[in-house]
Amino acid sequence: MKKFPTNFLWGAAMSAPQTEGHSLLNGKSASTWDHWFETNPEKFNANQGPADTSNIYELYKEDCQRMEDIGLNSIRTSIAWTRLLPDGKTLNPEAVAFYRDYFQEIRNHGVEPIINLFHFDMPMWLMEKGGWETRESVDAFAFYAKTAFEQFGDLVSKWTTFNEPLVHVECGYLFGYHYPAIVDFKKAVQVGYHTLMAHTCAVKAFREVLPQGEIGIILNISPAYARSESDADQQAKLASDLLNTRSFLDPAVHGHLPEELIALIKENELTPETQAEDTQLMAENTVDFIGLNYYQPRRVQAPTNPAKPAKMPSDLYGAYDWPEKRINPYRGWEIYPEAMYDVAIMMKNDYKNIPWFVSENGMGVADEERFLDENGMIQDDYRIEFMKEHLDYLHQGIQEGSNCFGYQTWTFVDCWSWLNGYRNRYGFYRVDLDNQFQRSVKKSGLWFKQVVQDNGYTN
Repeated sequence: MKKFPTNFLWGAAMSAPQTEGHSLLNGKSASTWDHWFETNPEKFNANQGPADTSNIYELYKEDCQRMEDIGLNSIRTSIAWTRLLPDGKTLNPEAVAFYRDYFQEIRNHGVEPIINLFHFDMPMWLMEKGGWETRESVDAFAFYAKTAFEQFGDLVSKWTTFNEPLVHVECGYLFGYHYPAIVDFKKAVQVGYHTLMAHTCAVKAFREVLPQGEIGIILNISPAYARSESDADQQAKLASDLLNTRSFLDPAVHGHLPEELIALIKENELTPETQAEDTQLMAENTVDFIGLNYYQPRRVQAPTNPAKPAKMPSDLYGAYDWPEKRINPYRGWEIYPEAMYDVAIMMKNDYKNIPWFVSENGMGVADEERFLDENGMIQDDYRIEFMKEHLDYLHQGIQEGSNCFGYQTWTFVDCWSWLNGYRNRYGFYRVDLDNQFQRSVKKSGLWFKQVVQDNGYTN
């Protein structure tokens, strides 16, 4: 049996905008998702918008029991900024009551809540002022963070600021996948910088409000693997790692941006507007732990005919189609569990062996009803195999001294996934969209329960 460290956190991750429902009810104001669905519903899969999520707002008590039923000892979810502070300033008492009862219920079932503050759900009132393009967003987020710490700090000891901040940078300002669907490398860099400073100022507020707690950040880490050892391919790998991994991980852990990143940004005329105190703020407000989301590697090669200065990241590194890859056909993502070991050793060797956990890892599959057995249970052996393969490499990294304290999958119950709606399912529990969001456990949930009980598994 492969055993994991004592007190290892086994759990699942989810988010407020993808699970709560009640997206414009109970005092909540509009996020960019509410606005985009209202103005461009054709972009969303099967007309499934943010009101059609898994209805945890009403079902959280039963769901907390379901967490216990499959043995989870931890859960990560988020607070909706638009629910807690609908106008950015005024506390919504119904939201306070909901979250307090929700978090207490989680704890009552023997599950540790890890609470995140931002999961791609920018308030529309702030977006109308420029969103993350404006420095005002830094102060607005810090105020929201401080409010959340004050309201729920007695119930939650582990906090994170952002989930995958690179996603709202890339999807919103480079590739057109998320609102406002801008394609502008310089704006993307500015948005990324303001997000980094919002994180930094939220950590500062945390130290003032909850000095005994722990705070981190959730980053999507896709290690870059170069096509070859050639200088050009290795330069592409360096550029990818600087932009996609080290841009947030270095400041969060080491307290400063990499000098090579600053030089790369300057060389390509992308330098963002900053303030004099930012460097000191970064240095003084590092994190206690890191959450790393891993799904797929990043394969890179030297770009062909790049623009100079770079107009897009593809001018700094090109995508490489590795001929030996395995693919999850439903997402088009490469399955490469070996990277879990590489990430573990990277954290040990390059990031002070800071405490870290796998904050997301999972496999999305479409049309899972194909795998329903005669008892109505989805036989998702593919998901179990995916988790075991990744846990094998994580276990190896831990055995070699990497300071990993937990593994959480995406996700607990099938959830709404932005423009994709419910096309791909990830949960330990199936959600029946035709029957008032009723849940039923999948085979993977029962397998995971045994893993938690044994604090390990056999191959």
